[in-house]
Amino acid sequence: MENRDIFNRTELLVGKPIMDSVQEKKVIVFGVGGVGSWCVEGLVRSGIRHVTIVDSDCVSVSNINRQLMATVDTVGERKVNALKARMLQINPEAQIVARCEIYCEETADTFCLEEYDYIIDAIDSLDNKMSLIRRASATNAVFFSSMGAALKMDPTKISVAEFWKVKGCPLAACLRRKFKKSNKFPKRKFKCVYSEELLPNLGIKKDEDATLAAHGAPDWHLAKVHANGTVAHITAVFGLTLSGLVIKDIYDKGAADAHVL
Repeated sequence: MENRDIFNRTELLVGKPIMDSVQEKKVIVFGVGGVGSWCVEGLVRSGIRHVTIVDSDCVSVSNINRQLMATVDTVGERKVNALKARMLQINPEAQIVARCEIYCEETADTFCLEEYDYIIDAIDSLDNKMSLIRRASATNAVFFSSMGAALKMDPTKISVAEFWKVKGCPLAACLRRKFKKSNKFPKRKFKCVYSEELLPNLGIKKDEDATLAAHGAPDWHLAKVHANGTVAHITAVFGLTLSGLVIKDIYDKGAADAHVL
């Protein structure tokens, strides 16, 4: 089997020049949980070969209901390692860089964002998400961000909008308030995947911070958004929409260049 055969159906749709462009682009995805893992799957299945994935977590049993690489066999593995193994089963020639690290303001410079064509934010820690948004929007890379995917059930309500125009998403509203309070804003506009739907948690609530602390969770984990109910079809649509935005952007630019020529 030729590697090119894997993407034959994609090439039939986009043409060889755009397919070549897809395979040359460099993408970095921050956070490979419920949203980010599906985004990476969509990117690699579409022909993106150069992907860096960033996440410091290990697969847990509670991830199995919605995260691509989470199975009973991968529980305990580093998420980035489990996801990389799956991606190489799709395309053995893919160049997947797995970084089992936390993105935060202190580590931000180590990621060399200016080296990438596309930057994807699927982080759920508010402070770290703000840092990435500020830094990514200051680069020449195309930047896309995921807003909150929890407490949703209806996939038809998932939309794409510019960050300041996202409606009905508590995470987006919280981020905007924090940007205004700090008076440090994103450098430019960027698109987000979001949903206005907001359902209640019906399960038994616990004091999550106390529970995590009792089990020795690191301080950074306690800064994450509190655990909320989440289902696979929502996180998958969020993630695949992000990957679709990347592929469509490459396609649109390639088509525009061809028209000019």
